[in-house]
Amino acid sequence: MDESNIPIDINIGKLQDWLVSRRHVNKEWQKNIIAVREKINNAIQDMPAHEDIAALLSGSYINYFHCLKIIEILKETEADTKNLFGRYGSQRMKDWQDIIRNYEKDNLYLAEAAQMLVRNINYEIPGFKKQIAKEEQMQAECDKKHSDYLKNEASSKTEFLMLCKQLGIKGDKIKRELVDRLQELPVIYDKIGKSLKPLQPAIELYSAFTKYILGEQASEVLPLLKYVVEHGNTTVYEWSYGEPPLSVEPDPVHIELEKDDAAGDQIDFGESTIDFGAEDTSADIDFGDGDAGGEIDWGNIDVAPAEVDVSADVAAISLDESGIVVEEQGVGGGVARGRDALTLLDNTPTRNQFIDQLVELESFLKMRLYETNAANESQTFSLIEQLPTESEAALAAMLAAVQAAAAAVTATEITHLHNVKHSPRYVDVLTAQLQQKLSLCAKLGALATRAAERRRAASERAAALRPALALLRARTQELQADIQSEISKKYKGRPVNVIGGVKFL
Repeated sequence: MDESNIPIDINIGKLQDWLVSRRHVNKEWQKNIIAVREKINNAIQDMPAHEDIAALLSGSYINYFHCLKIIEILKETEADTKNLFGRYGSQRMKDWQDIIRNYEKDNLYLAEAAQMLVRNINYEIPGFKKQIAKEEQMQAECDKKHSDYLKNEASSKTEFLMLCKQLGIKGDKIKRELVDRLQELPVIYDKIGKSLKPLQPAIELYSAFTKYILGEQASEVLPLLKYVVEHGNTTVYEWSYGEPPLSVEPDPVHIELEKDDAAGDQIDFGESTIDFGAEDTSADIDFGDGDAGGEIDWGNIDVAPAEVDVSADVAAISLDESGIVVEEQGVGGGVARGRDALTLLDNTPTRNQFIDQLVELESFLKMRLYETNAANESQTFSLIEQLPTESEAALAAMLAAVQAAAAAVTATEITHLHNVKHSPRYVDVLTAQLQQKLSLCAKLGALATRAAERRRAASERAAALRPALALLRARTQELQADIQSEISKKYKGRPVNVIGGVKFL
């Protein structure tokens, strides 16, 4: 085999040492290259406007092979300075020709080119790749964050809308809308009170059951529930005294709204505690009847006809401590104030008592239904057979009616509105809760926008790096080919391969 065809393979990592060991370059070449680089920097300051020169000076570190191309371009641009002896009078040409001569001294250009090739393959190209990978990773992270932020924003918005739906408001002006909804409470409670007639059979069954079990010792069961079923949602005054008031003077409800909602509207949920049921007024009322026994019989006042002038106005008797003003003789009522002016379902104590009695009745019906089913299945004699009985279907219908009534009274919307009316702190907490969800939605939206902007910026940076990487790769491949060609010239044209850097290119 001809020796001239045997290739010379040089590992990229040992290229510089190989050139020194083969005495192609001086091992102290780096000291001499400094002067050459200074001349190149000075020569670049005075260059003609030419597209090829601009392309050469961009994208990579200028080297000996670039200088050769620049001289070829200057041969065209500086052709008018050429004299009869073929020399150029242009200072530009002289500067670059001097640079070439300094480069070729002791093969200085070959040592620098080898160093550039190694640096590009080992550092520059991997650095570009790492930076691009980092930007792509940031894009993926920003995409995930953007998706998570939007998902959480939608979830928070859904929770806000669900809570607004429970409250029956739009959520634009929360306190204002809650205050407006309070006006609907009396209508809602009145509707509930009128819808309780189907509970009458269940109450009668429970009452009969209690009397059967306890006999004469049985007391009245579910008094408040029975009253509301029969009379509807009356005032606490009527429930306490057995007669409707002449007039109702409820305490004004003041809620302090936001300035943008309603300037000057004040709603204060302070509770005026007036208890009319537990107070003994017999010692404060003297009707002139010594054997009245401290009790007032409004319906059976025995007065001689001669002593009463029906046409005359009866002077009002004021009971300051109880808050009742008797304005008529006979069965006429007084003025309901404070809690007595509230309805039974609107007053917190009686409302809770009403709900407790509903639960009590529901528990009884569930137990009776279970006992009825058990008796039908066992077909054995037991005490249950001696008790008041109802069919399984009838018991199920009663239970459904009780559960429907309980669901209506304890509905989330009504519970919220009841608490809003009677608790100032609840209004603030509920409003703050809704506003917090809105604030969270806005914050998450801003974070999603920010994540999208960061992703776009990372994408732009990666897009700018890719052409630079491609250009560096191309210049590195050219530099590798030039080095292989220069080394081949020194070995009579033998093929030279610089290996080990392919994976980086």
